[in-house]
Amino acid sequence: MNQLLKEAFEKASLLPEDEQDKFARFLLAELESERQWAELFDRPESDDLLTQMADAALADHNAGKTAPLDSQDL
Repeated sequence: MNQLLKEAFEKASLLPEDEQDKFARFLLAELESERQWAELFDRPESDDLLTQMADAALADHNAGKTAPLDSQDL
């Protein structure tokens, strides 16, 4: 385990138990999500799907169907 991860876990260990549980559930969910994304991107058909999605997004943009992202709206 690297130093930054050790520091994160040390700080998390100081949280109340219910907050530690929330943090642990969040972290485990993120790790599972990353595993699932990696599995999807490893599939041969993912390149074609990503290309189709990019083409559709560019077509929407070129057709004036998009708007600039305003960070204040997030």
